[in-house]
Amino acid sequence: MAYQKVNADRRAPGHSQYLDNDDLQATALDLEWDMEKELEEPGFDQFQLDSAENQNLENSETTDLNLDPIQPATSPKGRFQRLQEESDYVTHYTRSAPKSNPCNFCRLLKIFCTAIILFISGILIGYYTHKNCSSNATSSGTLDLQLYQEILKTIQAEDIRKSFRNLVQLYKSENDIEISKKIKTQWTSLGLEDVQFVNYSVLLNLPGTSPSSVTLSSSGQCFHPNGQPCSEEARQHSSQDLLYSYAAYSASGTLKAEVIDVSYGNADDLNRIKKMKNVTNQIALLKLGKLPLLYKLSLLEKAGFGGVLLYIDPCDLPKTANLSYDTFMVSLNPGGDPSTPGYPSIDGSFRQNRSNLTSLLVQPISASLVAKLISSPKDRITHSACSPLELPNNEERIVSMQIQTVTKFETVTNVVGYLKGSTSPDRYIIVGSRHHTAYSYNGQEWASSTAIITAFIRALMLRVKRGWRPDRTIVFCSWGGTAFGNIGSYEWGEDFKKVLQKNVVAYVSLHSPVSGNSSLYSVASPSLQQLVAEKNNFNCSRRGQCPETNISSVQMQDDADYFINHLGVPAVRFTYEDIKALELSGEVILQIANEPVLPFNALDIALEVQNSLKGDQPNTLQLLALASRLRESAELFQSDEMRPANDPKERAPIRVRMLNEVLQDMEKSFLVQRAPPGFYRNILYHLDGKTSQFSILLEAWEHCKSLASNETLQEALSEVLNSINAAQVYFKAGLDVFESVLVGKN
Repeated sequence: MAYQKVNADRRAPGHSQYLDNDDLQATALDLEWDMEKELEEPGFDQFQLDSAENQNLENSETTDLNLDPIQPATSPKGRFQRLQEESDYVTHYTRSAPKSNPCNFCRLLKIFCTAIILFISGILIGYYTHKNCSSNATSSGTLDLQLYQEILKTIQAEDIRKSFRNLVQLYKSENDIEISKKIKTQWTSLGLEDVQFVNYSVLLNLPGTSPSSVTLSSSGQCFHPNGQPCSEEARQHSSQDLLYSYAAYSASGTLKAEVIDVSYGNADDLNRIKKMKNVTNQIALLKLGKLPLLYKLSLLEKAGFGGVLLYIDPCDLPKTANLSYDTFMVSLNPGGDPSTPGYPSIDGSFRQNRSNLTSLLVQPISASLVAKLISSPKDRITHSACSPLELPNNEERIVSMQIQTVTKFETVTNVVGYLKGSTSPDRYIIVGSRHHTAYSYNGQEWASSTAIITAFIRALMLRVKRGWRPDRTIVFCSWGGTAFGNIGSYEWGEDFKKVLQKNVVAYVSLHSPVSGNSSLYSVASPSLQQLVAEKNNFNCSRRGQCPETNISSVQMQDDADYFINHLGVPAVRFTYEDIKALELSGEVILQIANEPVLPFNALDIALEVQNSLKGDQPNTLQLLALASRLRESAELFQSDEMRPANDPKERAPIRVRMLNEVLQDMEKSFLVQRAPPGFYRNILYHLDGKTSQFSILLEAWEHCKSLASNETLQEALSEVLNSINAAQVYFKAGLDVFESVLVGKN
C-alpha cells in the first residue's frame, strides 16, 4: 500500500514549530494537557489490533530533472514481501499426454487415465508449492503481528495513571537522584537486564536566590517576569516557577537601555530596524517562533544588541490557551555539557570555563509584562481577530533588566537498561524518555514520559518471561538534564560514540507522547515515514474514525538530537492526546527489533532530496542533476536488492547482513560539517512542516540578501552537493557489492 505524507498543520494559524521545542515543553506550557483526565477517556485500555492487510506498492519510475511528478506515494514497497500477484512467480507443473495406440484400447485407456492423474497431481503439487512459498513470507509477518498485538494488549491505562501519580508525588518530596533510583528499581523489578546508572558531572547554569526583574524607567515600576509587581514579600516567598523563569547560560548582570521591538528577529526585521535606529547595546523585544531561538540570538548578538526580552505572542497560540501570565525557562545550550564541547564529561576531561554561552542578557517574560511595557490594553481580540503585540515605532521605552544566575558543577544521571536480542544482540534500537532533573522547571511532562516507557517495559517483560525475545537488542534510556540542553543524552552519546556509530539502527522518542491535541503528530526520518504511515493507517482502520494525521521530518527539540545530528540514526516520535502514541511507538519498536531486514525505505530518502530542491531556488541545476542520479541508484537498490530479500530461499544470512548495514547507515551521508546555530546538521530535516526546502539553503539565501558577497550561499550549496553525492556513491557501492557477491556465487 502506498503511503501518503500528510502535511496538515496541527497548530493554530501562525503557530510556529519553535514554540513546541523542549525549552518550552519543559516549562509547563502544557496546552490543555492533563494526563489524569486523558487517561480516563474511554478506549484507552483497548490495545487489541486487527490483522493487517497485505497491500503492495507500485514501482516508481525514474524521472529526469522535471520534479513535478515526484510523489513519495509511488515508492515501491521495499518492505520485503514478495509480490504474490506477479504472474512469473507461480510454479507450474505440466506434462504432455502420450500418443494413442489404436491397437490396444485398454492400454490406451490406462495410459490416458494415468496421464490425467499425473496432470491433476501436477496442478495440485504446483498449487500447494506456490501456496507454501508465497504464504511463507507473509505467515511470519502475520505471526509477528499477532505477537505484537498480544504484547501491547497487556498495557493498561490504570497502570500508567498510577505510575504517573507516584512519580509526581515523588518529585515533590525528593530530588532527581531519588527519582533515578526509583526508575532503576522499578525497571529492575520488571526483569529488565543490566539496568544501571550512568552519571556525568556537568556545568549547570542555575537561577540565583532572587527572581529576575524588569524596571520601567519612566515610572520606576518593577516587575517580575510573570508581570507581577516586585515586592519584598515576593522576593522572600518567590515560588520555584518564578525563580526558574530564566534563560540558562545567558549572561548575567544589569542593563539599562531602550527596548526595540524586533518582532521575530529574522534578517529582514533586523535590516529594517538598523536603518531606523542605533541598536548597539540596546534591548531587543523578541517573539519566539518561526526560526530557532539560538539562530535569532546569534543575529541579535552580531548586530550589537546587549539584551533580549523573550516572549510568546498569544496570537501564536491556540485560541483556547491562556498563558498571559505564564513564565517559562529556555536553555541557550545547543547540547551537552558546555564545559566539554564535543567530548564526554568523564573523569580527567579538560573543562572549559564557559559560565555563559552568549554575551546577551536574555530574560523570558510573560505576555502580560510585554503588554505593560508597551502600554497595551488587555483585550486585544476584536471580532475574533487577534492583534499581535507591537511596540509603536514613535515611542521610546527605557527599562532596566537584572539577571542573576549561578554556575556550578552538578551530577546528571541517566538510567539505562537492556533487553538483549536473540539473533543480533549487537544491533540496538534505542527508546528514549526523560526524567526530572533537580534545579529545573517544575513541569510534569517528564512524568508522563517516564510512566509510558515503564508501561511498555512491563508489557515486554511479561512476554520475555514466557520465552520470547526480540531479534535485536532494545536499549531503554531515561535521560537526565534534558531541560538544560539534552545534557544526559549528549554525554552518553559522546561517551559511547564509537559503539553507537556501528550498532544503533534507530531511535524512538517517548519525550512527550501525550499532548492535548486531537491530531496525531508524527515526526520521522524519511526512511521511516512509510512504516509510520502504515502503522497509523492500520490502527485507525480498526477504530472506525482516524485522527487528523501529520507525518513530517521536522527538527525535534528533544533527546533524539544527538542521535540524529551526530550519528545519522533514523528516528521517530509520536504525540497524541491519549496513549495511542504508545501503541504506535510500541509497534514501530517491535517491528524494527524483529524484522529480518530493517523496515527502512531507501527510495523515500531520494524522493525527499528531490522535493527539497523543488520551487524557485537559484543555483540548483547541478544539485537537481545529482539528485536525479541518486533517485536512480535508490530505485535500483530498492527493487533489485530489498524486495527479493523477503524470499526465504534468497534470504541468505550474508545477504541480509549486508543489506541491513546499507540500510542502517543511509542517513549518515546527510550530516553536514557546519550548520547555523539551532539548525540541524542532518539536512533531511526541515525547520517546520510548511517548508520543504533544505534549511541551510534557505538561511544562506536570506543571508545573501544583506551582503554583497555570496560566499555563504556557495558554502551551503557545496555542503548539500557533497551530501547528495555521498549518498549516491553509497547506494551505488552497495549495488556493486551485491553484484560481486552474486557473481562470486555463480
